[in-house]
Amino acid sequence: MQVELRFFATFREAAGSKTVTHEFDDDATVGDVLADLEAEYEGLAGQLLTDGELRPQINVLKNGREVLHMDGPATTVEDGD
Repeated sequence: MQVELRFFATFREAAGSKTVTHEFDDDATVGDVLADLEAEYEGLAGQLLTDGELRPQINVLKNGREVLHMDGPATTVEDGD
């Protein structure tokens, strides 16, 4: 599935772009997406997750809604998100 990712502040600099589109497995979660990003972009390594949980200083939104108010890193991701 394809997911559009938008980066802000220092994360945009680390990713080298404001927006990128990535392919993920159909059963991917927000935690999977963030772990993949940490592995792909050197500047994001260790900046998004700590022990599988979102780092407190970041906000992750899925379609404009904060994932902490959903299922956190276990929030499912769908095609087109």
